[in-house]
Amino acid sequence: MQRKLRLRNREDFSRIYRNGKSFANSQFVVYWSRQMRADPIRLGVSASKKIGNAVVRNRMRRLVKEIVRHQLDRMNGQLDLIVIVRKPAVGLEMKELEKSMLHVLKRAGLLKGSKQSVKVL
Repeated sequence: MQRKLRLRNREDFSRIYRNGKSFANSQFVVYWSRQMRADPIRLGVSASKKIGNAVVRNRMRRLVKEIVRHQLDRMNGQLDLIVIVRKPAVGLEMKELEKSMLHVLKRAGLLKGSKQSVKVL
C-alpha cells in the first residue's frame, strides 16, 4: 500500500468513526466514508493489543493492506476505509483472511457489482 493511500491523522479516523457507515463479521469491522480527496481509496488498519503482541499486530496489518491492495481494481473509488482486526482473524490462513475480507466488503457494498454498491458522485 502506497504511503499516500494511508490514513494517518486522528481527525480522519474520528471523522470516519462519527460520520461513516460500518459493517462487520467475526474477523473484521469495516468503517467507510465517501471522500473526494481519496484517490482511489485511503486505508487505515487498526489492531489492538487484545489480538497479540507487536509482531502479531503488525503481521495482521500487513496482511490486511495486501488484501486490500489486490482488490483496489474491484473497489468503488474515492473512499476512506478503516479496517479493525478482531481476535479470530489471527489464526487464519491468508486465503481465509481474504475470503473474510471480501465478505465484509461485499456486505458493505464497497465492491463493484455488489447489490448495494456505493455510488460515487
